[in-house]
Amino acid sequence: MMMIPSLTRAADLSDFGQDPWWLVLVKAVLIFLVLVLLTLFNIWFERRVVARMQHRIGPNVNGPFGLLQALADGTKLMFKEEIFPKAADKAIYLLAPFIAVIPAFVTFAVIPFGPVVSMFGEKTPLQLTDMPVAVLFVMAIASIGIYGIVLAGWSSGSTYSLLGGLRSSAQMISYEVAMGLALVAVFLYAGSMSTSQIVAAQKDLWFGLILIPSFVIYVIAMIGETNRAPFDLPEAEGELVGGFHTEYSAMKFAMFFLAEYINMATVSALATTLFLGGWAAPWGVSHVWPGANEGYWPLLWFFGKMILFIFMFIWLRGTLPRLRYDQFMAFGWKRLIPISLLWIVAVATIRALSLDGGVSRSTLLIGIGVLAAVFLVLFFLGEVGGSDEEESEPEPSVVDAFAGGFPVPPMPAGGAVRGAAAPLVFAGAATTTVAGATDSPTEPTDVAGEES
Repeated sequence: MMMIPSLTRAADLSDFGQDPWWLVLVKAVLIFLVLVLLTLFNIWFERRVVARMQHRIGPNVNGPFGLLQALADGTKLMFKEEIFPKAADKAIYLLAPFIAVIPAFVTFAVIPFGPVVSMFGEKTPLQLTDMPVAVLFVMAIASIGIYGIVLAGWSSGSTYSLLGGLRSSAQMISYEVAMGLALVAVFLYAGSMSTSQIVAAQKDLWFGLILIPSFVIYVIAMIGETNRAPFDLPEAEGELVGGFHTEYSAMKFAMFFLAEYINMATVSALATTLFLGGWAAPWGVSHVWPGANEGYWPLLWFFGKMILFIFMFIWLRGTLPRLRYDQFMAFGWKRLIPISLLWIVAVATIRALSLDGGVSRSTLLIGIGVLAAVFLVLFFLGEVGGSDEEESEPEPSVVDAFAGGFPVPPMPAGGAVRGAAAPLVFAGAATTTVAGATDSPTEPTDVAGEES
């Protein structure tokens, strides 16, 4: 039977749990296939866009426009030699790629792709499932993927891999805090943590417009969460060779690669759902075209918004240099998290006063603007005061880093020694003088008991 697109309405929680088992299986398989194909497209898209930014052509040989280049690369990785480091913990070494890639697929279970449609004669939402705490489910499952990266670095038996794993755990935990705080304002405005209900709550105005600070914080945090440039510190090739996956090859490496690109799609889909109206058509399109939000057309709007975020990922990679690790962590803890907390207090105050009444919205906005201005002044004054204190501090005494010959032995006083090295003299060693010996190395020395 053909898939007959027919709009009914936006989905709510009562629509889930009613599908027959075979339809749930079909949805799961379709999500898996879409994510794999989307990964192949994103790899090709990234290489082409970065090539254009660098005045190159990019992949253009395998398939039309080079679209099959990523498939060729994946096939090559399938047939490459499997290498196991001698010092690796083999069981965890093999398990880590699966721990990284499986949560990346699972998070898409609660992402709404469209309204309720007719599929194979059954009315069903274009979403695998939903729950009252769907966004928290996404955050929880995504955090499991951190274990795959940490265990990969630890089990490889390599210092570079271990440092990459530790960096990744610290980075992803730090930016997950900022990401979670950025979503609190969305929950306050939507009145729910269900993804389908959050989309329905943006019917009139997208949250990305009325909650701009939350949107900006989430976008910054999602780049740090996915270890993408300029926040790709766990795999900084100039410092860590390849980071946590230095010792991985063939399909094990391909699974980490797949997890990274699916995580890009996950955070982009979540940003689309929470801030850009999800599968709903852009504002004004539904007035010109009444059927824009009906049937399977919302898939076009959803994936279009997703690709805009993915293009932003690629644009940043081709534009910005990598940050220093201490700057990156300080930015997350000292900037994003405090700003997120202040914004949550402001949004909660606005919502409480708006619901209870008694204060006009214009008065609230003026008060919030004054508080924001005071906060910014104090913020920059604190930085200026800190810089003055730093300038007034006495200069530290000069320390000779090479004292005692560590880590590099000091040069001799007269400069580098040329010619043969001086003979070694050991304290307390007895000196034996052989009769007939001379200083010339060309004359033989006669010792008792040896024939000349």
